[in-house]
Amino acid sequence: MSSAIKTQDLVYFYRGAEGETPQTVLKGINLEIEEGSFVAVLGHNGSGKSTLAKLMNAVLLPEGGSVYAYGMDTADETLMLEIRRQVGMVFQNPDNQIVSNVVEEDVAFAPENLGIPPEEIRKRVDGALKAVGMYEFRKHAPHLLSGGQKQRIAIAGVLAMLPKCIVFDEPTAMLDPQGRSDVLRIIKKINREQGVTVVLITHHMNETIDADRLIVMSDGAVVMDGAPREVFTHVEELDALGLAVPETTQLLYALNQKGFDLPLSAIAVDECADAICGALNQRALSRRTGNAPKSED
Repeated sequence: MSSAIKTQDLVYFYRGAEGETPQTVLKGINLEIEEGSFVAVLGHNGSGKSTLAKLMNAVLLPEGGSVYAYGMDTADETLMLEIRRQVGMVFQNPDNQIVSNVVEEDVAFAPENLGIPPEEIRKRVDGALKAVGMYEFRKHAPHLLSGGQKQRIAIAGVLAMLPKCIVFDEPTAMLDPQGRSDVLRIIKKINREQGVTVVLITHHMNETIDADRLIVMSDGAVVMDGAPREVFTHVEELDALGLAVPETTQLLYALNQKGFDLPLSAIAVDECADAICGALNQRALSRRTGNAPKSED
């Protein structure tokens, strides 16, 4: 499978005032994100994850190393427009992306600026709004919508450009639980049904469970990289980084500390419940046959 985003020895630092030492944010990142995949990037504040997101579609440019979007070098200014057509970006504050007073006009804004014919724009706008469940609000004023609805409009505006990849930079950070759930459902749908490559930047571990791949960042470096159910088995290592694991993994880990032998990879709620029920049933059977294992109370 071909790569959507590739970084090679990527370095980025923020320059301070004259005479101040630059703050290095990314330290030689080497990553390759496969086309069509759903990749989550997890890290605490200051880990470098949002800076990495902005480098993926040339909002920022590397201070060292390279970033390639579908084979295009983001440092090549002549390719910037095409890179941003292929790699869309959704930020955490939807108000920063909404530019019009009517929902459908806002979604049409980017395609119009790309010179897309009006009949094609109409088709794209309707399709994008239906994809995020906001078609019935197409004549509404965006500022009257809820935070979650605004974020869905922001996503529709990016979808209307027909990108191959969308980078979501903490898109649920400003939303309530219902808005967060709606946006995550749409993100997964875009990836599964439309085949759009998704890169989700977040510090909420529960948002990463359904990703194909989880990249954990700390202090400007990649410290873990693998399937979520594998990464989350490293409970103590993640805790040392200031990151919690999903509640299911926390429960399984706590029970194992009491003498159980449960798989920490059972991160889905139903998997976790099945594992615990199976272990309890086995213990009950062992007690009846006089072979119960010893455990702490």
